[in-house]
Amino acid sequence: MSGGIDSSISAYLLQKEGYEVIGITFVNYIENPDDPSELQFVNDAKLVADFLGIKHIVIDIQEDFKAIVEYFVKEYFNGRTPNPCVFCNPTIKWRVFVEHADLLGVNYIATGHYALKKYENGRYFISKGKDITKDQSYFLYRLPQSYLQRTLFPLGQYTKDEIRRMAGDLGLHRLVQKRESYDVCFIKNQDYRDFLKKYAEKNNIEIKPGKIVDVNGKVVGRHDGLAFYTIGQRRGLGVAMGYPAYVKDIDVQNNTIVIAPREELAKNEITVKDWVLMKYEALPEQGLKVQVKIRYRDNGTPALIKPEGDIIRVYFSSPAYGITPGQSAVFYEGDDVVGGGVIA
Repeated sequence: MSGGIDSSISAYLLQKEGYEVIGITFVNYIENPDDPSELQFVNDAKLVADFLGIKHIVIDIQEDFKAIVEYFVKEYFNGRTPNPCVFCNPTIKWRVFVEHADLLGVNYIATGHYALKKYENGRYFISKGKDITKDQSYFLYRLPQSYLQRTLFPLGQYTKDEIRRMAGDLGLHRLVQKRESYDVCFIKNQDYRDFLKKYAEKNNIEIKPGKIVDVNGKVVGRHDGLAFYTIGQRRGLGVAMGYPAYVKDIDVQNNTIVIAPREELAKNEITVKDWVLMKYEALPEQGLKVQVKIRYRDNGTPALIKPEGDIIRVYFSSPAYGITPGQSAVFYEGDDVVGGGVIA
């Protein structure tokens, strides 16, 4: 229970179905321990737990969570764009969740994600939730079978508007009015670039400005540090090219940003590493036709995915734009998550 509307109404729905519910709140990252507002979410969660008449437990996972923050920072400083939620879910959030469920003798765990769980041919897998605008299946593709088996997603069959109405009907108007967070959970009220600057200063990491060049190598501007840019970025480049310019490449070795027109960012195939499967135990040698989302807000592109040893080769039926190393490519059959991996 994060203190927000989604996890709060998840607890209510499970209670309504007859489950005995225990609320658990994770404290994962406190930037300023002297600021009491940073723990307001814990108080908010406890208030809802008290309202529902359920037990509430607070678990400090800050030590474990350091690995996610370090991964996040390292990826940006290496010219890649991280997916912290994707990796936190199986390695920290679900792992700690299941461990405490076992200690408490609890059979199931539940979250406020907008997603559905299905079971076919002896395997559990994630499917898109009813509210496509809030669907969070993209972030869950790495969950293993053992965790999926025990997970419930109460919000999967509802829209966000329905959840808001439900909270209002219960009299939980503060939840309805509470500002939603769309950012990385450990970066509160600031841009990720500001977070990286503070982290670099605190840990004596040098941020080196450098050149912005066009595809022919001509210097057209200066950048503030590679970590502050991502492939496909258009805004904030500070260059006038006479055409809309996008970040095409981040050259870590030469500390250079390469920009180009949008059409230069098109790719017909990509390589995916560190891949996992969810719906199937294995992929056919001839490949599988799927929809591939290359980022959370992507609508998806039809593609053929073929396993080649440690990697999966993705062949798009039409060019995909802004392929970003470090982001996840997630494979779908209709609404069902087949699996996914990290864009190399």
